[in-house]
Amino acid sequence: MSATNVSRIAIAAGVAASTVLLLAGPAAAHVSVQPQGEAAKGGYATLNFKVPNERDQASTVKLEVNFPADHPLSSVTPEAVPGWKIAITKGKLDKPLEVHGRKITEAVTKVTWTADGSKIAPGYFQQFPVSVGQLPEDADQLVFKAIQTYDNKEVVRWIEEPKGGEEPDSPAPVLKLTAATEDHHGGAADPAGDDDHKADDQAASTEGDKGDKKETHAASSSSDTTARTLGIIGILIGIAGVAFGVLAGRRRKA
Repeated sequence: MSATNVSRIAIAAGVAASTVLLLAGPAAAHVSVQPQGEAAKGGYATLNFKVPNERDQASTVKLEVNFPADHPLSSVTPEAVPGWKIAITKGKLDKPLEVHGRKITEAVTKVTWTADGSKIAPGYFQQFPVSVGQLPEDADQLVFKAIQTYDNKEVVRWIEEPKGGEEPDSPAPVLKLTAATEDHHGGAADPAGDDDHKADDQAASTEGDKGDKKETHAASSSSDTTARTLGIIGILIGIAGVAFGVLAGRRRKA
């Protein structure tokens, strides 16, 4: 085989590989959801909704994430993202939830991020963090249907649920749930609870330090008082001894 034929084959193979990558790229770049750490059943977690920009001539200016109605979450708290406004939509529950002894009659059904001085430009992505809980114990995954809007008015609906082993053309973000943990907090423990424990520990430590200082000060004061008393007694004994000696000397002379 000549060197010219080898070069042609190599060029053809390179073009074919590039074509495959170009075709596979857009299909893989879609809105997705990933937990920070684990998302354990019955626990709490912080989720990151990752939004890549798939267009070369347009920027993403809006994201809507719909929360599963079949497994409503009692707590949904989005993190502030610079340059984006956040709107939270709630709805009444057909069946109230009971969380930590309280009945929850409504839950978040949708969170919307709208560009307010910022955009997701071509070639970039943005993450939108949300703290959620309590995750269901009777499900292996949660499906969050998302809608992505570009500044050229194009709307992409990532709402197709996966069926079987094949990924649909416009898959919805799917969160895989892991086995329940003993503390029921999953990969992200309750921040308020941790803060309370830390505050209690710090208070106890502070009080302990104060108590130790008081005891040390009291012991020091007691030692000082004892030393002073013994010193005074010693001085008095010394004076009495001198006086006794003087009197004794006078009696002998007499």
